[in-house]
Amino acid sequence: MRTDIFARLDREPEPPKIEVPRMTRTRLALFGGTSAFYLAIVVAVLLSTWLVTLDWKIMLFRPYQQWPELHAFLDYYVVLGQRGPTAVMVAAWLGWRSWRQHTLRPLLSLGAALLLLNVTVGAVKLGLGRLGPHYATQVGSAELFAGGDIFPSGHTANAVVTWGILAYLATTPRARRYLSALSAVVALGVGLTTVYLGTHWLSDVLLGWAAGLVILLALPWCEPVIAVVEAWILGLRDRLREQLRSRRRLVPSLPVATGGPLPGLFPQRPAASGEPVRETVGAGSGGRGPAGRGPGLPAPPLAAPRAHADRHAVRSERAPVGPAGSRRPPHSRPATGG
Repeated sequence: MRTDIFARLDREPEPPKIEVPRMTRTRLALFGGTSAFYLAIVVAVLLSTWLVTLDWKIMLFRPYQQWPELHAFLDYYVVLGQRGPTAVMVAAWLGWRSWRQHTLRPLLSLGAALLLLNVTVGAVKLGLGRLGPHYATQVGSAELFAGGDIFPSGHTANAVVTWGILAYLATTPRARRYLSALSAVVALGVGLTTVYLGTHWLSDVLLGWAAGLVILLALPWCEPVIAVVEAWILGLRDRLREQLRSRRRLVPSLPVATGGPLPGLFPQRPAASGEPVRETVGAGSGGRGPAGRGPGLPAPPLAAPRAHADRHAVRSERAPVGPAGSRRPPHSRPATGG
């Protein structure tokens, strides 16, 4: 007997009515405040303010040497911020949701978020070119425009976007609150882990948090484009299905009698000039063809109707023999003239 828990794993009979997030005033205010925080961090690093000094103090403190017992665990925990493994895990879950709810919106939302993440974070990384703590050359320097790609933290921004998309796509307010708290804890832990391992400055992590949050807050602006792409993909799928069904209906299915010729594989051709004309099955004696043809007339072509050929292909030419002998009346052979 099934319970409600396992029943919720089945595919829903029709697409559920899920409210699409909109750009409300609260979301717009959070977007503006996070964007201002983002710009403030960039300016603070460009001007080598107290934030850069704090970066160097934490780097010289070397947390990985202060608490070495945490190193082995945090080496695995930081994988939750790597783009490849996290994208595969989240895409598998959202793919199942797409199948269950008859919609491509979860997967398309994840694709749009990752696309925005790669474009925005990648552009700032390459534009500022900051070196990481392990490659720093001058104490107290911001290490900008030196060919690096560490600012902002890609691990941190990816953790915010990849796990935060689950809360963004939640169908109930309760699930949205729980998933928001969970994604925040994971993103916070991944960012601090990179500082502990010495792979990022603290300012890198702060900017990574802001970059990921800006992308999540801006996703409602992408919903119209996501709806258009989903409608186009589903329409293309329906057209392909209709084409396959029409092709299957056009394929003929001709019955083949046992022992009869295969249609189209071995076509019958009429006898050429100079070849002896064969008498068809059932021809009378005396060189007379069927239907009372004269002796001088040629036999009809071999390409007879399908039903006629099949009916005579399986008949035996031997006359039935009963207890009293053959029931075929005797006939005399025509006398040959001089």
